[in-house]
Amino acid sequence: MSSRQSKFSLPNDGLIAALDIGGTKIAGALVDQDGVLIHRARRTTPARESADVLLGAVYDVLGSLAASPLWERVGAVGIGSAGPIDLAHGTVSPVNIPAWRNFPLAESVTRHPDVGHRQVTLAGDAVAMTAAEHRHGAARGHRNALCLVVSTGVGAGLVLNGSVYHGLTGNAGHLGHISIDFDGEACPCGARGCLEAIASGTAITRHALALGWQAPLTADTAGVAASARAGEAAAIDAFDRAARALAAGIAATAALIEIDIAVVGGGVAQAGEVFFEPLARHLRHYAAMPFLKELRVVPAELGPEAGLVGAAVLASAGDSAVPVMLGHGSR
Repeated sequence: MSSRQSKFSLPNDGLIAALDIGGTKIAGALVDQDGVLIHRARRTTPARESADVLLGAVYDVLGSLAASPLWERVGAVGIGSAGPIDLAHGTVSPVNIPAWRNFPLAESVTRHPDVGHRQVTLAGDAVAMTAAEHRHGAARGHRNALCLVVSTGVGAGLVLNGSVYHGLTGNAGHLGHISIDFDGEACPCGARGCLEAIASGTAITRHALALGWQAPLTADTAGVAASARAGEAAAIDAFDRAARALAAGIAATAALIEIDIAVVGGGVAQAGEVFFEPLARHLRHYAAMPFLKELRVVPAELGPEAGLVGAAVLASAGDSAVPVMLGHGSR
């Protein structure tokens, strides 16, 4: 079964089996209709192994979920995967999983013996996070929102007119790969000056080191954040540069489609005020048009569970290839 399926009615006590597939981990959970994770499973992603070995790890997670006595209550399976993805064909080509190029993930999961008759819904991981934050988190009640995952990369998803918007192929909202620096460095995607190359956690750490930052223990975003909170100039500047780039991207998106809130999650968001203070400050500068005066940026609420929760939200709607109605407010 592909990601294009007819809608179905989930029983009141029904559960969704959710998968969150990324370059470092394959997480799974049984999720109830309130977004609560009831039973979990997890495997390290064998990202440098063959396609079959990778699928075997996915099957291991599915098998662990199916071993639960709650499995009989599962009505559908939702997948949030690193991308790019292709909803029309149910395939994925994650940048950080080389063996999966146009890999038929939706069909492969459908073939797992424990999945049986259950329909499988595929979405990009950032779109899944968006669905989670819109149904259960910081974008709840907003009809137009941008939700971002700022970590080793920059992913994003859109809510338009109360619906999660997938786009033609499932990759709408790919904010990390808009160009904000015409003379910037080349990006692995083939473009130049991409937002991701400035605003990601990897870019923050790289820029801090270039400015002379001395990592106290490990050279990562958490270390840069700790130094920024301690007042170290290089660390503060690295976060300010990333926040400025991200603010420009958010403001450009808002000017195009009039979102009223931007929700930011991911590892970089865990830095707290050393990230969100300059982000809000720069956003006030870039979002200068009068119709953008109410735009605000807030931290995500669901944390690392957002991918699983969002995959379940989309699967419960029954079809990831059409707009999924989630809005509960009038904003």
